[in-house]
Amino acid sequence: MSSKLFSPITIKSITLKNRIAISPMCQYSAQDGFANDWHLVHLGSRAIGGAGLIIQEATSVSPEGRISPEDLGLWNDEQIVKMNEINTFIVSQNSVPGIQLAHAGRKASSASPWNGGRKLDDSQGGWDTVAPSPVAYHHTEKAPLELHEAGIQKVISDFKSATKRAVQAGFQVMEIHAAHGYLLHQFLSPLSNFRTDNYGGSFENRIRLTLEVVEAVQSEWPDYLPLFVRISATDWAEGGWNLEESVQLSKILKGKGVDLIDVSTGGLVSHQQIPLGPNYQVPFAESIKNETGIQTGAVGLITEAAQAEEIIASGKADLVFIARESLRDPNLGLTFAQELDADMEWPKQYARAKQ
Repeated sequence: MSSKLFSPITIKSITLKNRIAISPMCQYSAQDGFANDWHLVHLGSRAIGGAGLIIQEATSVSPEGRISPEDLGLWNDEQIVKMNEINTFIVSQNSVPGIQLAHAGRKASSASPWNGGRKLDDSQGGWDTVAPSPVAYHHTEKAPLELHEAGIQKVISDFKSATKRAVQAGFQVMEIHAAHGYLLHQFLSPLSNFRTDNYGGSFENRIRLTLEVVEAVQSEWPDYLPLFVRISATDWAEGGWNLEESVQLSKILKGKGVDLIDVSTGGLVSHQQIPLGPNYQVPFAESIKNETGIQTGAVGLITEAAQAEEIIASGKADLVFIARESLRDPNLGLTFAQELDADMEWPKQYARAKQ
């Protein structure tokens, strides 16, 4: 029986050779937002390793939108050059380069994980963060600044400008990051959005910024290239954003021309209770797919070939997004193909290891 995981999928004008996507994973290795050879080797090796889609880490649309000072950014035309080089290599390996555009909101200005991950103050190279409401992620942290109308318009404009640069850099898939407690997710959830204007309160108001960002991105992103949105389908916290709202939003996004929902969960509040385990997020992707008809990506503790195959073969999702397992095995696509006895072309430089 042929593998469904290794069957191609066409989304708009782009055909992925298989259903394996490398999730965006922060490398905390950029300087002033610029990619370098670490990113070339990190992303390029996973293209060599057989994944159909390689999505670059959360790439900030502005300096103040970075999670850490070492995050990638796309607010400067000069940042395009190295990304274009990386994307050219990914395409040469018959893989598709994607980018995730993001703004960290109140979770910005943090140290890299190996430097403790804590909030940075001015003396440590930190900066003021922004959010829908002046409420910090941790009660011990300095509160973010509440975004006013001009600040909201700047965020929208920054996403638009970054999208234009992403096109110039040769990306072929665009993902908008509205998950994991970053800025757009902060607007979506009533646990972080206490506004009383047009951007807070009702469901329609809380999703407004995400829809406006989607529209701004679409004004620069070619309509023949795939557009994804990553969401956290639940906050895993009482009174938070939930699956029902995720289904509603996904239905609206489908109507707006979004092609796929990359379904993750959590990240918004420190008191979340996540029941970790293999496939723990897959039911959310399955529900959104079944209830809206939009294509979905499943993520989270997907580590084995048979597991990934079952998700695709049973129709629970259209893509599997793999993160940490691909750090353990950059050649994950080739590994999974061998385990599933799927026919897959190897890079000619590696072909002698195929048998």
